[in-house]
Amino acid sequence: MTDCESISISRKLQDKIAIVTGGASGIGEATARLFVEHGARAVVIADIQDETGQTVAESIGLDQCSYVHCDISNEEQVQAMADWVVRKYGQLDIMFRNAGTVSSSNQRILNLDFSEFDRVIQVNMRGMAVCVKHAARKMVEQKVRGAIVCTASVAATIGGLNHTDYTMSKHAVLGLVKSASQQLGVHGIRVNCVSPSSVLTPLTRKAGLVSAEDVEKLIGPLTSLKGVALTARHVAEAVLFLASEDSAFVTGHNLVVDGGLISLPSLNTS
Repeated sequence: MTDCESISISRKLQDKIAIVTGGASGIGEATARLFVEHGARAVVIADIQDETGQTVAESIGLDQCSYVHCDISNEEQVQAMADWVVRKYGQLDIMFRNAGTVSSSNQRILNLDFSEFDRVIQVNMRGMAVCVKHAARKMVEQKVRGAIVCTASVAATIGGLNHTDYTMSKHAVLGLVKSASQQLGVHGIRVNCVSPSSVLTPLTRKAGLVSAEDVEKLIGPLTSLKGVALTARHVAEAVLFLASEDSAFVTGHNLVVDGGLISLPSLNTS
């Protein structure tokens, strides 16, 4: 195989236009970079971290990456962002709905702070549905056989001692993916989700894990797979699979990226 043939085969998103919400940092940033590596014509980072998001877009290259301010829990902003992407690039092929949040308190059922609860649900649950809705509408209008990938979590399938609101919101992602995949399949649109365990990102730092060592100390003993620690790049590679033709006959699927996690760790935040 020649070098040119190898490069061609590896470009799994050749000429695709993708939106990555929460793309200014963490899993979103890693995915935006990987999408461009695999030939995406343009990746649009949608986030509320304006300075960071613009810096990431510039580091990737403004000929292939744009930054748009977008609060994904605000439907008007999401619709305007989707409209802008199609006007600028002519199409929308991929939506990676990744942005999320977590409460700063432990949010056990006996002491639920409902102001925090409402914020988490607004972003993680309502914001997920808003993004799927408006990405799908653009794909249907354009007759694009697109791919929508949502970030769920290992918390989407098991309970935990803390963060009840976060766990509830991630369970809802599975319901959305199952329903949307059934409804959008007739249009050739695939809807899947990826469920990582803890990986060092700004979100996990907010939950009390401030270094890679903290994550490994918490998660390492609970995984059956040894000798490797989860990174944002690993999750991005799973998203790439679900966004590309490698998964052309996969829809309604929850791809778990957890190293064989055998129980959900407890984060003792306060």
